[in-house]
Amino acid sequence: MSSSIVLNTLRSKHPKLALLQTCSSFTDLKIIHGFLIRTHLISDVFVASRLLSLSFKSTEYAYRIFSQIQSPNLFVFNLLIRTFSTSPEPSKAYNFYTQMLRLCIPPDNITFPFLIKASAEMECVGTGEQIHSHIVRFGFHNDVYAENSLVHMYATCGSIASAGRVFGGMSYRNVVSWTSMVDGYCKCGLVDDAREMFDEMPHRNLVTWSIMINGYAKNNRFEEAVELFEVMQREGVVANETVMVSVVSSCAHLGALGVGVRAHEYVVENRMNVDLVLGTALVEMYWRCGEMEKAVRVFQELDEKDSLSWSSIIKGLAVHGNAHKAIGYFSEMVRLGFVPRDVTFTAVLSACSHGGLVEKGLELYEMMKRDYKIEPRLEHYGCIVDMLGRAGKLAEAERFIEKMPVKPNAPILGALLGACKIYKNAEVAERVGNMLLEAKPEHSGYYVLLSNIYACAGKWEKIESVREMMKEKLVKKPPGWSVIEIDGKINKFSMGDDHPEMGKIRRKWEEILGKIRLVGYKGNTEDAFFDVDEEEKESAIHMHSEKLAIAYGMIKTKPGTIIRIVKNLRVCEDCHTVTKHISEVYGREFIVRDRNRFHHFRNGLCSCRDYW
Repeated sequence: MSSSIVLNTLRSKHPKLALLQTCSSFTDLKIIHGFLIRTHLISDVFVASRLLSLSFKSTEYAYRIFSQIQSPNLFVFNLLIRTFSTSPEPSKAYNFYTQMLRLCIPPDNITFPFLIKASAEMECVGTGEQIHSHIVRFGFHNDVYAENSLVHMYATCGSIASAGRVFGGMSYRNVVSWTSMVDGYCKCGLVDDAREMFDEMPHRNLVTWSIMINGYAKNNRFEEAVELFEVMQREGVVANETVMVSVVSSCAHLGALGVGVRAHEYVVENRMNVDLVLGTALVEMYWRCGEMEKAVRVFQELDEKDSLSWSSIIKGLAVHGNAHKAIGYFSEMVRLGFVPRDVTFTAVLSACSHGGLVEKGLELYEMMKRDYKIEPRLEHYGCIVDMLGRAGKLAEAERFIEKMPVKPNAPILGALLGACKIYKNAEVAERVGNMLLEAKPEHSGYYVLLSNIYACAGKWEKIESVREMMKEKLVKKPPGWSVIEIDGKINKFSMGDDHPEMGKIRRKWEEILGKIRLVGYKGNTEDAFFDVDEEEKESAIHMHSEKLAIAYGMIKTKPGTIIRIVKNLRVCEDCHTVTKHISEVYGREFIVRDRNRFHHFRNGLCSCRDYW
């Protein structure tokens, strides 16, 4: 709309009505504002307040309009408080509230919800409590909108007890009240309390379902997120894109390909908008479930891409051992004008590490610093150390650590220590081991690795010092688990499990053990804890969770079916050897995702080339 049209409209009609009808852009707003100043109509509080209501997208411009209003009323102040409550400067909402009180303009039930929203935006419970006292003073403590805002604010600020007190004292609760409490419990990590309240709700809306499913996902309760989505479907509630991001992400963490595929089909059947967030979640779900080709297809079909979606596909290719493809995608990303982020470089450097591409990795590392001005983080340093270590360049890796501007953490030192074990370099291992002990890692795996290296070198006194440090720090091995999906059902195994079919699983494992021993398998107990005898170690390694999952998978699937397993810890050496033998003897393919990468076992070989 041109300025001449706006001005002609204003001149031909009553200006007050024209102001409400002709503005359709920020440019129009400025033209109208200028006209009002020239004609002195800006002094009319009715006209000025309507103009102000159109400027909510620009807090700076809203303030300029406000400064020209001679006698602002409650409507004007409420508009400003609302505008600033969701702005990058929510604290300014309180400035207008204070100014309003100084002018003896009493607040109403519209004022307080936005002031409380500002407190929630700032996550400032102290300010929220002050506004709460004003709500009581001005008699709005029974107003459902004010009470809902208080519940939300206290929950957002982590004061779930205060939220509960407000909720408990409400004379009338609507779906917003209940949903705010569910959301608050989820944000505080009290997922069981959230679910209890969710189940008690007289009515639920889509937002409630979304918050509860997302609450499970955010708190690493992925199986329950998927189960609740299935309940949601049975109750006939149609999910939206937000719900599906949580469901798809949960499938990714679980490695539940079948459930993930059905979730993708649900997205297509319901004609959902596969935006960047959902699209990237689908890409990640497929590669984290071991379907790299499908992940690539979904990525290529995305209508729009950003640095995060590119980073995801590069990371997927990296952990699957497709180093050259990962670098190719990185080059294409840069060629198309996307700016790599720190996570992008972590992914592509990891690809170089797994692929043994030392020169390319160092080139990309320098590019990151020089061309993109990205300050290296511990993850980047770790990739370089791992890359040099894998290539047998232990001295270079050690020098790199010495030159780091920050103190190396346990994963960085552990990467070099692992390389020392592979290349049997006791000299570097001892120096790195001393540094690792100084770092006092929490994870038991580093202590086990270090003790094994000391044992190989005959340094028994060092083993004793490692043992003492573990006792001092109360270091325990985190419980390992493995997940396998069979016919859409997620089955989780851990050592000592009382699975309903454990008898069959043990018999199957004994059969497998007998066959692989015929081709030379002998139990490797190096990764077992060193404070038990050899017989106990041998027994323990045969009950590792991934072995139970493999046996169960072979019972439940037809010969030739690919078996996919997800493990929360690093695959131990014995399980790695066992799976290679099984793939050869039974002609099966196994895709195992551990804490670090994917292992594709086929014909007695692994894609990691026995370095992980």
